[in-house]
Amino acid sequence: MDEEILPFAPVHPGLPFADGAAGALLDAKGRIIGWTPTAEELFSLPAARVYGRRLRELLKDPGAEPGPSSELRSGPWSGEAVVRTGEGRELKVEFQVLPLSDLGPSAGASTGQPARYFVLAAPARTADRWRQDRAFTRELFLQDRLGLAVFDEELRLVRTNTHLLPYTGLPQDLRGHRLGDFLQAKDAAAVEQRLRDVLRTGLPLVRVEETVRTIEDPGRGAVMAISAFRLQAPDGQVFGVTALFTDVTEVRRAGERLAVLQRATAAVGASLSVAGTAEDLAAALVPALADFAVVEIAEAVFTGEEPAPAPDGSMPLRRTAVAGRTSAEAPLDSPAGDPLGSPAGAPTDNSAAAPLDSVVLARPDDPAKPADPLTSMTVPLSARGSVLGRVAVHRETGETPYEEADLDLLREIAGHAALALDNARRYTREHRASVGLQRSLLPPSQAETVAVTTAGVYLPADTGTGVGGDWFDVIPLSSARVALVAGDVVGHGLAATATMGRLHTAVRTLADLDLEPDELLEHLDDLVSQLRVETDEPEQSDDAAERTRPRPDPIGATCLYAVYDPVSRRCSVASAGHPPPAVAAQDGTVTFVPVNPGPPLGVSGLPFEVAEVDVEPESIIALYTDGLIESRERDLDEGMAELTRRLSRPGVFDTPLRELGLDIVSARPSHHLTDDITLLLARTHVLPPEDQVVWPVAADPAAVADVREATARQLDVWGLTDLAFTTELVLSELVTNAITYAGGPVEVRLIRAGHLICEVSDPSATQPRMRRALLTDEGGRGLYLVAQLTTRWGCRYTRQGKTIWAEQEIPDGEGGGFSR
Repeated sequence: MDEEILPFAPVHPGLPFADGAAGALLDAKGRIIGWTPTAEELFSLPAARVYGRRLRELLKDPGAEPGPSSELRSGPWSGEAVVRTGEGRELKVEFQVLPLSDLGPSAGASTGQPARYFVLAAPARTADRWRQDRAFTRELFLQDRLGLAVFDEELRLVRTNTHLLPYTGLPQDLRGHRLGDFLQAKDAAAVEQRLRDVLRTGLPLVRVEETVRTIEDPGRGAVMAISAFRLQAPDGQVFGVTALFTDVTEVRRAGERLAVLQRATAAVGASLSVAGTAEDLAAALVPALADFAVVEIAEAVFTGEEPAPAPDGSMPLRRTAVAGRTSAEAPLDSPAGDPLGSPAGAPTDNSAAAPLDSVVLARPDDPAKPADPLTSMTVPLSARGSVLGRVAVHRETGETPYEEADLDLLREIAGHAALALDNARRYTREHRASVGLQRSLLPPSQAETVAVTTAGVYLPADTGTGVGGDWFDVIPLSSARVALVAGDVVGHGLAATATMGRLHTAVRTLADLDLEPDELLEHLDDLVSQLRVETDEPEQSDDAAERTRPRPDPIGATCLYAVYDPVSRRCSVASAGHPPPAVAAQDGTVTFVPVNPGPPLGVSGLPFEVAEVDVEPESIIALYTDGLIESRERDLDEGMAELTRRLSRPGVFDTPLRELGLDIVSARPSHHLTDDITLLLARTHVLPPEDQVVWPVAADPAAVADVREATARQLDVWGLTDLAFTTELVLSELVTNAITYAGGPVEVRLIRAGHLICEVSDPSATQPRMRRALLTDEGGRGLYLVAQLTTRWGCRYTRQGKTIWAEQEIPDGEGGGFSR
């Protein structure tokens, strides 16, 4: 065939079935007069072997159709047959017979009878595959849930289905167009670049997501998952690319909403601060869900109370957190009419009726016109049946408007945030109660007694578990002495604070008995052991909820009890698992009292030891809890070394105790604390020798008169003659009782130290008891008289016996009193 008669270019890929079908040309009698190379290969029969033979001779059953004969029909027909190949194999084929018209003597004049027949045949399986491919392609272009496009090698659209991009802005007929003709240039370039890569490399593209926007509708666009593969002929010639477009916009947005929900719920649950939770909520909403967000909280929430609307439905709200644009730029109005652009933190009296149900705000420019797309949403912050506040979000005009799914998302986030706010509210209430209870149990931060001047510092740890059970106390004792106490209860929160309150009260009660430090800790240890038993005992209850309620944590505590005597300058210390006190002297030396700490309270019931040290005048005794000297960053030795360094610095004794305590505590910033810090500083004083006298008294009733005379003389020296009669009477009664009931030796001591203190010591361990005497009794009224004539009185036991003491107020302006 001459080249000039070909109506197509030689590089055309050809018909898709031509490479797989065998062809034969038959004359009018059915004899083979033409045999294609594909037929030679398919049937294993060279052309020379079949020329002139009838086609039916090649069939397994020569008597079966097909084959041109006189009875053959004149039109085309098709069918199936089994052919015996040149190798003797049987091959099932499908065939198509095409009659060729006979041309008469002049061109174009047909005789009407077929002169030849052209037969196409292919293996049955190949024909089935062709039909399947055709049906698949047809249905693929007809289905309506998948966008399908065929591009030529220049990325011009050749064929598409009707759902290529299911939104407005596309031409009616896309054939011959490029993506840039109807898509935004940036989006079209991104998609075409991926298709070029497929054309160049042959590697398929599988579900790569791209955002596409049309020129006429540039809004938020649609997210398309694009899959593509290259089209090429059997000989390898590339002639295009097919792309599948799946709209996954809702899937993408659902995933984005889920991610926003996860981030927001994680953020709002990280703080037990009401304000901090509100700030975390606002920050989590911008820019993920809004360009501007405002959180308003009911005033009652900040104090731990449960908010309740007033009878008129109003509820005071505080603008707590703002995120996004500055408040001055905010055009959004709240449902109650309060501008959300007001300064953050400003209290506002807004109606609570509006946030009781979710509200979506539309902002029409003209009331007569339809509302603009929804760009604002407000939902309440409700938890456990209470409205705690509300959250409002706004999106700029021109951005994609909010949808119902966005409102559902905001409701879900608000629900999680409201639970976090309610937890913060409950924590605030418990924390305030704990701090209030703890503060009420601590002594004044600064105190002045005859024996010491004190200043205390308490620094709670910056943790979410609440205040702890640390405490300190300064307890005046008899004979101008003072008890210094520091303790630490294991744990945090109300339980620890309540336990601390019980121990604090117990120490005060035991101190009033004037017990030795070790004996006091033994009694306190018994109390804690009993508390542990009560805690461990299961409660008997018929209520299943009560039986399954978690039991409180076991009680554990440490305590240090020190008694300082300004007369002897002696300090006696006992410790129950507590770090030793530090003593800073005027010469700059700092030592730790060598006390052997016993076990913590309630652990073993072992006895405690007492360490006694002499303290120089105007020294500083420091009692503290382990939070001051121990942390994750340093061990006890390093902490005690740091405390020593700060107490030995120059100028320490010229610094007020309160400032010194704050300086020591400031070395431990609160955001690094893992435990509370309690520090008690006591500057010691010494009673001058001239403010006390001691007389030994013989075990003879006649010696009482000598005591009375010596007392009168001493009070005259001190300028306390107005107290002479009362003091002589008190000492007479006490000395007489000591001689009568205890024998000798007896010792009398007078101390002038803010009060006039009378002491009578004897070797007996019998507890004196005040009783009501009958009218007929000749005695039994001594202690009653003492109690009536003095401010207070008591008895303390010593290693040598006991001492009965009584105090009297010194009248103003008399006797000079105790001075330093």
